[in-house]
Amino acid sequence: MYAVREALSAFRRAPLLTGLSSAMVGLALFVVGLFGLATYNLGLALTSIEERVEVVVYLRDDARQAEIDLLQSDLSEIGEVARVRYVSKREALERAQQDLPEFTDLFSGLEVNPLPQSLEVEFRPGARNREVVERVSESASAYPFVEDVRYGREWVDKLFTLRRVGAATTAVLGGAFFLVAALIIATALRIAIFARRDEIHVMRLVGATNTFIRLPFLLEGAMAGLLGGLLAWLLTYLVYRGVYAFLFAVAWVPASWILTWISSGMLFGVFASALAIRRHLKEL
Repeated sequence: MYAVREALSAFRRAPLLTGLSSAMVGLALFVVGLFGLATYNLGLALTSIEERVEVVVYLRDDARQAEIDLLQSDLSEIGEVARVRYVSKREALERAQQDLPEFTDLFSGLEVNPLPQSLEVEFRPGARNREVVERVSESASAYPFVEDVRYGREWVDKLFTLRRVGAATTAVLGGAFFLVAALIIATALRIAIFARRDEIHVMRLVGATNTFIRLPFLLEGAMAGLLGGLLAWLLTYLVYRGVYAFLFAVAWVPASWILTWISSGMLFGVFASALAIRRHLKEL
């Protein structure tokens, strides 16, 4: 209770510095939260896209049915492949007419169906990655009656690159703001320690341990970090509601992420306080 009272009294003695410490921790976590929100929604979009990733094997018109059956069987035996579906020339034309209604007249006037027959290779969940797709594509390309093999590698790779860039940017900006917050917390604690240096000296004379002296300052740092984490959560949620209401629909992050933000703020406050106290108590 003594440590709690002393930590709370520190907020009353220097409200500006403690408030600034909490605000900087909150700003650092807010930056992390914004990029985390964007990265989470980008991850959901990538997952949705990955579910539609498939390899399309286009076959020559002179391919015999026995050859097609053999390729279909060989591809189906690959462990990551969930299903291999045959699409005839007629079905391909019907799909084109449905998907491209503006070209209905063009398709109707054709005397010869120009679209090729194909095999559509669907993958099992969790197996839709670049290595598997390329391996299946290379296997299919080895057959002489295969005209071409297509999959959307280029744009999927770009999306994965965006996710990596978002994660790296979050780490760099968040780390920079955390460094500034650590300096402010250390400055606030240094002022508090020197303001109470006589009291700390007396406590040492009567046998108080370093742990007993440090505990109020550690709690002060934890409280500042907790307030910063709550502030970051509030600001991130307000941005989320604004984007959802006025721009486009986005998903809110899981509850575990929020708890991680708040816990990170508290742990960061304790860590910054511990470093500051260890250094400044040696000077007293």
